[in-house]
Amino acid sequence: MNIEEYRNYCITKAGVTEEFPFDEQTLVFKVMGKMFALTDVDAFESINLKCDPVKAIKLRELHVEVKPGYHMNKKHWNTVYIRGQLEDRQIYQWTDDSYDLVVQKLPKYKQRQLQKT
Repeated sequence: MNIEEYRNYCITKAGVTEEFPFDEQTLVFKVMGKMFALTDVDAFESINLKCDPVKAIKLRELHVEVKPGYHMNKKHWNTVYIRGQLEDRQIYQWTDDSYDLVVQKLPKYKQRQLQKT
């Protein structure tokens, strides 16, 4: 997987926008204005993904490539290093999980708006 493939995967999801709110190299993907993934576009060595707190701990125990979220709330975010033993499909699944988790937490009116897109 490379940054272009990952970007294309993320932006095809309903309601997703991309921006650089922190600096010129940290690409952030948002659904309805809420972050669900971010990565360094130059290095593309890891991806920060939102995660259920209980699942986040389990993933960290099972995969050496999964660490507490770098510069993020360690309870709700994982940093996934993509150059390890993980398959692309696993990273995409965790990206889907992150997106879904954020959508579930959106206000009902925003969820309805998202369904219309």
